[in-house]
Amino acid sequence: MSENILTRCAVVIPVYNNCRTLRDVVSRAVKQHCAVVAVVDDGSTDCDVAAEVAALPVTLLRNETNMGKGAALKKALNYLKENHPECYWMITLDADGQHYPEDIVNFVPYLENHRDSILVGCRDFDTPNVPERSRKGREIANFWMRLESGKKVGDCQSGFRAYPVEYVSKLRCVAKSYEWETEIIVRAAWAGLDFCDVPVRVKYFTAEERVSHFQPLRDNLLISLIHARLTCESLIPLPRRKLVKRSSGFSIFRPKELFLHLLRENNSASGLATAAAVGTFIAVLPLFALHTATIIFVTVRLHLNKVMAVAIQNLFMPPISPFLCIELGYYMRHGEFLTEFTMQTAAKELHLRAYEWLLGSLVLAPFWSVVIWGITYVTVKIIRRMLKFSKNKSDEVMS
Repeated sequence: MSENILTRCAVVIPVYNNCRTLRDVVSRAVKQHCAVVAVVDDGSTDCDVAAEVAALPVTLLRNETNMGKGAALKKALNYLKENHPECYWMITLDADGQHYPEDIVNFVPYLENHRDSILVGCRDFDTPNVPERSRKGREIANFWMRLESGKKVGDCQSGFRAYPVEYVSKLRCVAKSYEWETEIIVRAAWAGLDFCDVPVRVKYFTAEERVSHFQPLRDNLLISLIHARLTCESLIPLPRRKLVKRSSGFSIFRPKELFLHLLRENNSASGLATAAAVGTFIAVLPLFALHTATIIFVTVRLHLNKVMAVAIQNLFMPPISPFLCIELGYYMRHGEFLTEFTMQTAAKELHLRAYEWLLGSLVLAPFWSVVIWGITYVTVKIIRRMLKFSKNKSDEVMS
């Protein structure tokens, strides 16, 4: 494929107090021969951004005050849609020197054949000075992405991305700061867009050299809140506007295909453990013959493995689980356990037993969910390690 596809790409670099690395990053981006290079100054105060890039062929957009990375990217998105209809793709990269603008060429093989996808630069963490919080943060972000959208993305926290302007400009997000990059890909998944991982390099400076505007307390809180919002929205049984229509790849009229799909659905160790935990939580609640229906509804909305979630509820079928909840609820009300079960305590005081079941379940449901999550996660890891070991042994024998 020819690199002429880059003439339909715009590079967008949001900037906030990155004076030390700005000129180098922008000048290297210019050399990639994209149609437009736009620098969005998000209220920088450490230097005159306009003066820094004055000698370079770039478009400068500016927010008078610091409004957040998401607001800067939305400003660039609107600018491209209104002024550069020839730019199909918006490629974003950070101004802090972590991304290599030369890796824009890595996107080229994917651009033409993934026009209804967001291309995400998957950072190579096999490099010096990678903070442990970045490794853990990526794992957590990938997990939430899978939970909220059912899509698997290799590096949800990467800011090195290629967005199809036509589609992404139609998505409505509430976030304005770092959490915008979280929200946009989840809403894109809901709208039917796909994702493609593109391998890219990353450079992490030493602790003394590093300049980061990420505020752990504030920004992690904002990211947590947007995840809470997206998770709640995903549970609402309302149809969403699809910008891209895709086939599910299986038919409910072919039971074998459906069953195999359900078995494979979100079957990572963490995915199966979460499905088991959700099934456990619901199974312990006093839902009176609605457990299975509720589990199926929640797992469908959260894209969890339905087979695991439905199967695990059998561990908490009456009478043991309700009995434990009622005993705990009774103790919470009276400071002692219920020791006598008669027609009076069971049937005639049914409303009290139901209330105690609810009280006890609000304690035991979270407790058992955590226990089952841990057991399932460890078990799946052990089984898969054993299967991998057996396969390797078989391969050695065959060779």
